[in-house]
This record gives sequence, C-alpha cells and structure tokens, in this order.
Amino acid sequence: MSEHRRKPPQPQGGGRAAARRGQTGSSSGRRAAPRGATESPSDSYDSGGGDRPFGSRAEARRATQRSNSGGGRRRAADGTGTGGHGGGGRRGGPGGPTGPGRGRGRGSAPPQNRIIDYPRAGRYGAARWVPSWKLVTGVFIGFFGSMMAVAGVAYALVGIPDVAKTAEAQNNVYYWADGTQMVATGGETNRQIIDYSRIPTEMRYAVISAENKTFENDRGVDPVGIGRALFNMAKGGETQGGSTITQQYVKNAMLEDQSQTISRKFKELFVSIKVGANVEKEDIMAGYLNSAYYGRGAYGIQAAARTYFDKDAEDLDPSQCAFLAAVLKGATYYDPAGAESIDPSATPAANRQRAETRWRWILDEMVKDGHLTQAKRSEYPDFPKLQNPRSNAQLGGQVGYLVDLAKAYIVNNSEKTGITEKDLREGGYEIHTTFQKKKVQQLEDAVKKVRKENINAKARPTKDKHVQFGGASVDPKTGAIRAIYGGEDATKHFTNNADQTGAQVGSTFKPFVLAAAMKWGVLDPDLGPAQAQDERIKVSPKSLYSGKNKLKIQEYDGSVWTDKDGKEWLQRNDGDESYNPPSFQIDLREAMRVSSNSAYVQLGMNVGLEKVRESALDAGIKESSLASANFPSFSIGTSDPSAIRMAGAYATFAASGKQNEPYSVDEITNEEGLVFKHDTRTKQAFTSLVADNVTDVLKTVVDEGTGTAAKLDGRPVAGKTGTTDGNKSAWFVGYTPQLSTAVSMYRLDDDESNKKREFLEMYGTGGQEEIHGASFPAEIWHDYMEDALKGSKVEPFPTPDPIGEVVNDVPIPTATPTPTETEEESVSPTPTPTESETAPSPSASESCGNFGGFGCEDTGGTNTGGTDAGGTEGGVTSSPSQSEEEGDPRGNANGNGGLFGGAPG
Repeated sequence: MSEHRRKPPQPQGGGRAAARRGQTGSSSGRRAAPRGATESPSDSYDSGGGDRPFGSRAEARRATQRSNSGGGRRRAADGTGTGGHGGGGRRGGPGGPTGPGRGRGRGSAPPQNRIIDYPRAGRYGAARWVPSWKLVTGVFIGFFGSMMAVAGVAYALVGIPDVAKTAEAQNNVYYWADGTQMVATGGETNRQIIDYSRIPTEMRYAVISAENKTFENDRGVDPVGIGRALFNMAKGGETQGGSTITQQYVKNAMLEDQSQTISRKFKELFVSIKVGANVEKEDIMAGYLNSAYYGRGAYGIQAAARTYFDKDAEDLDPSQCAFLAAVLKGATYYDPAGAESIDPSATPAANRQRAETRWRWILDEMVKDGHLTQAKRSEYPDFPKLQNPRSNAQLGGQVGYLVDLAKAYIVNNSEKTGITEKDLREGGYEIHTTFQKKKVQQLEDAVKKVRKENINAKARPTKDKHVQFGGASVDPKTGAIRAIYGGEDATKHFTNNADQTGAQVGSTFKPFVLAAAMKWGVLDPDLGPAQAQDERIKVSPKSLYSGKNKLKIQEYDGSVWTDKDGKEWLQRNDGDESYNPPSFQIDLREAMRVSSNSAYVQLGMNVGLEKVRESALDAGIKESSLASANFPSFSIGTSDPSAIRMAGAYATFAASGKQNEPYSVDEITNEEGLVFKHDTRTKQAFTSLVADNVTDVLKTVVDEGTGTAAKLDGRPVAGKTGTTDGNKSAWFVGYTPQLSTAVSMYRLDDDESNKKREFLEMYGTGGQEEIHGASFPAEIWHDYMEDALKGSKVEPFPTPDPIGEVVNDVPIPTATPTPTETEEESVSPTPTPTESETAPSPSASESCGNFGGFGCEDTGGTNTGGTDAGGTEGGVTSSPSQSEEEGDPRGNANGNGGLFGGAPG
C-alpha cells in the first residue's frame, strides 16, 4: 500500500473530534508528524506526565494565543511554529508542516515593547491600520501642545507697533527729462496725528458699523466676523471687513514689512492678539484712524477731513463721517474723483455710484446698531459735497497731470518697475520722467492763445462753456512722451484730457484703413471667400473709389450691406458733398486730401474691418479704446483712443513702420540705488514701404488739403484732420520725422452733478459756424510745433517706392440707388488734380462698382448716414446703443482708450 493511503494511527485520546482532526491531516497527502516534532501547545500542559492532544479546536486556538504572547511563536518566521507561516502560507510556512489544529497566522510577530503600537499588533487586515483612540488622542494633544508652544514663543517675540512711526513715509521726487526737479510730493506732507478726543463720535461709530461691529468687545481677532464677511461676499451684498479694526491698525502700522507672505500674516495675527490684550480700545481706534489711507494722498482722519471737506476732523458731521468710512474700503474705487490711472474701471461715474451706495448703507447700519437716531439720519438725504481732488498748489498747471501720468506708468507696469501703488504712496523714490519742460510750456501756451482769442464762456455761455482741449507729443524714435496738455489746471480740472476722455477721433482713423489696404490688400470680388482671403490685392494710392455722397455701401463681393433690420446704409460725406461728378471717381490720395468718407468706408469693407482693426492695433492703438468692427462706420473713427495713443500711433508711420510703446518714465532710483530703467523695445508694425506710402499720402493733406492750417515753415509735415457727427469733437494729428503730436477739442460737461457727462455740440463755438479739425486743433498744433522744433534740424521724410496695384482702373456701374439717393445734394467742383490722378476720367454713366462705396468721415447711418459721437473712455460717457433712426451701433463697450488699455501712463 502506498504511503499516502496508509491509515494514520489513532490518537491516544481526545475522542472523535481528535480522530477527525487526524483524518483531515492525512487527507492532505502528508503524514502526521509526531507530537514531539510539532512543538504543539499541548507540550505546555501537564496532566500527569503523559503527552496528549488538545480536546477541541477552540482549546487549541486559546493555547496558541497564550503561547504567542509568551514567546510560543518564536519560530514562526521559519514556519515551524503551530499556526505560523514562513512566507505567507495559510497553513504554515515552507519551513514546517501544520501540526494539530488549523494554522491561522497572519504575519510575523510584531516587535515587543513598542512606544507607538502602529500598525496595531493582534489586528489583521485593514484593522491593523486603524489607529486606536489612545493613539489619536496622543497625537492630537502632542500636535496642539507643540502649536501652543510655538504660538507662545511667537507671542512673546512680537512687539506692539507705534502708530507715530507710520508718519515717517517719504516724499517722491519727480524730475524733468533734463534732470531738473519738477516737484516733490507724497509721504508725510499730508499726514497729521490727532488725539482720540478730537475724533468725532460719529466717525468712530461709522467705522465700527461698517468694519467691525464687535470691536468694543473682541480680543483683536474675530473668527466669526471673518466667516460672516466670507458669507456675505458669497451672497454679493455689502460686507463688513473680514479683519478687525485692531488687525487693520496693525497692518497699517507695520510699514517695515508689507510683503504678502504666510509668515507675515502669522506675525500680523500675533501682533493683533497682543495689541488687543495690552492696548486700550480708544488707543487702537485712534491709531487706526490716524494711520489709515483715505485717498488723494491723505493719511489719517485729520488730513482726510481737510482734503475732502476743508475742515478739521472734529467738525465733521455724521454724513461726512460715513463717507470717510466708505472710502476706507478702498479709495481707488470709492473716491468719486475716480482713479482710471490705477484701474480703468475706477471711473468717476462708477466710483461715485459705489461711494453713494456704501455711504447710504453705513448711515443705515449706524441707525440699526443704535449709534445714530433715525431723526438724525433723516437730516442727511444727499451725498456730501466734496472738495476738488487736487488742492496741492505744487500740482497746479500741467504738473498734476504729468505726475498722474508718471504714477500710472509705474503702477500699471509694476511687473517691470517692481513698485506697487502702496510702495509709491510710502515714497522714497526719485522718478526721472520723459517730459521736456520747455515743450510742455509751449503746448500749454498754444492752447491758451487759442482759448483766449476765441473762447468766451461769458459772452456765449451756451456755445463756449465746457470747451476742453487735450494734447500729447511723442518722440517717434523711442516712444517717449515729451509733452501733454491735460487741461486748464490740474487743481481745477482733474480729468487728464491727454489721457482718457471718450472723444471719438473721426477721420484721423482713416490712415489705419489705408495702411491695412497696403499691408494686406483688398478682397477680390471675383473669387470665393476662402480664395479671396488667400489672394488679396495690395492697393496703390492711385486706386479709384467713389466719392459720391449718400453712396450705398457694399460688401467686398458687390452685394449691398444691410444691418440686422435689413436696412441699407447710405454713406454721407461732410457737408453732403459729392466729389468728381459726373463719374464721382476719386483716387485714395485725393480722397484722403478732401476727407471723402464714402471712399474710405468702402475701402474698409473691401479690406475687411477686422484687418482695419488689426492695423490700428499694430500702430499702437489700445484694443480697449476700439469700437465694434462689425459695422462699416468703424473705418471713419467711431473709436475713442486717447491723444497719447493717437500721437503714438502716427509716430509709427513717422518712424517708417517701427512701433514704440509710449512711456513717461525713464528711470527710478531710491536710497539703495537703481530700481528701474526703461528698455525701449521696437517692433516692426508695418514695412517701411507701407508706412512711407501712408506718410506720402498724409503729406498731401497738409500741403493742399484739409490740413493746410498745420503747415510749418520749411518743414515737411504729414497729418490728418478729423471731426465727428453732431460736431462733438474735432482733431488734428500730425508729425514730422522728429515729433508726433495729437490735439483734440470737444465740449464735455464734467461737473460732478452731471452724472451722464454727455458730449455737447460745438456749432457756434468760438464764433464759428462749426468746428473742424482744420480749425482750432490744427491752429494749436501748428503754433506748438513751430516753437517745439525751432532750432532743430529739418529732416525730410523718406521718398517711398511705388506700392500695390491700381484697383478699379476700369470703372463698373454703381448699384441702383434708393429713392433717398436722388435728393438734392451739393456737388463740389472737380478737385485740383494731383500727381497721382493719372487714370482717365470715366463717362457720366459710369462709376466705381464693386470697389465703389460707402463712407462717412463724421457721419453715417441707414438712409441718413449719421455717426453720432459716443463710446466710453473711463466711463466719461455711456456707451451709445444702436440708434433706431441711424442704425449705427458704433458704441464702444470696452471702456477707455488710454495709454495702458484705458489707463495711460
């Protein structure tokens, strides 16, 4: 009989259960080992001196567990112990067979005498990794004990700040381009610490109601208040600040470290707790109100009271206190004077609305909190009247505008300068600007001369009141802003007219259309859309377009353009003039000279308005100042760039296509040395061939066109006039090789009480029937440039090579006119031929067909062709909506058109 079929010997005892265990062991194909070889737990039992097996399976398990705890599993790693395993086996390791009882070992024995029982001994599977409550409690106590120790050390190390030291901020000194000092401003010049007793009770309670209702009882920090602020912020409603007044006071006082780091925040927290525990509430409140920044360069409640209301702090009424408490939320967004130089959305109109809303809310909260009676609240239904934002005499004339421009450049380019708004407020910088003192004075003198000789608000209040001029002069070679005219006086008129105004630029936009036609070309009407895009025809200035008044606009393929309501567009020329009858054909040079709208609007359609838009951007116009390019009138200046940006964009043509970003700061230093130095980065926006041909066409405008008033003695000049519909703005932008200058004129009621701030018509202004770019703006440009360039070398413009193809040299019949086209209109005599007019005149029955068109220098619209002024620049005017009568939704919904996307600098 084979070994595996041999019947195992019967056990000496244990009954049938023991017999079954023996059978189970034999059925596994292995012989049962002698008891002496198994180190069975029964060895530890003595029942009279003889060996015997366990009586039951449960008994065997218990014995095994006892032996494990007492060292019975010493050989488990070798697989020789009962129930053990050597390599993960369920019935014992490879080192030894399973003895009596079923082995249930789960792993090697845990080390003895462990301080932390983890993974847990005596547990199997996932249970081994679940920590005991003792372990969790111990870790918790240890962690928080350590944290308390660290907090205790940190608390002991921090000191209580001294608010008086916050008055040590320094001035910033601004210099002219020649290194002479312009002005020193900022820092301690507008700060005064006053005693708690001189701070009105209403001011204290206004701040408590607005910022920290639990101030009188909290311990310096308020976790509940932080949670409430986050909850209210999520709801989108008015909020108290998340920080307590104590925390804000500490933040203001810690001038030595304003970094936004975790360590700094923790330090601020411990200082706040220490201040809350050791400083009287009256001293904390006085310290906070004396160190806070209220805008307009005012630090502390006394300086703020003087700046906004021209009175001492102790004389403030509850309404004025509520306003100052509102400004504490952030002067950039709550000072009604606006701060577009910091953020384009911080317009005067938007800021006033925010300030009024919060002012009203604070007064109501004071009533709710029992700090103000309803009867007293009823005495202040109207927003308080504020002082002019610039009362510092040092900032009078143009200096205030220049300083604002330099500040805007620094802050808006903080990633390059490394200086934030707060850094700048704390001072200590020497700022070397690009402004040339002599040129600034010459530009101001030119404006003053025209204003004195022509503008008389007393004699013609309905015509000459609210007249504004703006101007800027840029070096084409570098982009440096050499001069600006921001207004009559920065301490009286605080909107910088060289910066954002909202005044549309009219026909001064046409050179960008011509540049697009020369750079990319027009679409071929004989090709499909895709092929036409690939096979554009670059245009020569000799190309022929229609100069007809009330011309029906067409798409590039000859189909009639209609608006969303299906209305056609009939483009009008200024004065309803048609040029070159009876054919009405006019080349692009001549159309620029006489400022024919119809020719350039149709050219823009044939090029594609997106390409016109791209051309303007390439030249240096900011995208935020551009109107919608979905409407034909885009080509005739419905956008509203600033004077700085227009001067900079024309400077690109003056520099043969090289574009430089306008800038106002050359260098910044502090006590440690150089902080920033401007690095001019030139890009080739247009080829010299394109740019020089545009210049050559614009020379014609000044030599014998609408811009003759800008001619300079013995110097070549290129430029363009511009006027808008409703006679609401007029421009002249021109340049020599050395200097590019833009001058604007408009009427805008910027009185604080006029929330709409609408542009007004200029019919009859200055005693003239209407204002054009060729009138006062060109006169100012001429007088300034004569003086600014006096003594400098006369430089010629490059002579351009011929460019492009002559489009429409074979005339094609025009589209059938609508009944309105037959209305009586004026027809100008045939213009004096220029050297570019070489194409033969077509017969009376012929016109310019698919490339003929639609346009309007200052007007346009369905059937009537009007283009009313509109758009927004920094919220000065509201964006115009689509007109039912004109069908021209040209509104600029993108905001202002300043030097930095609405915040020039």
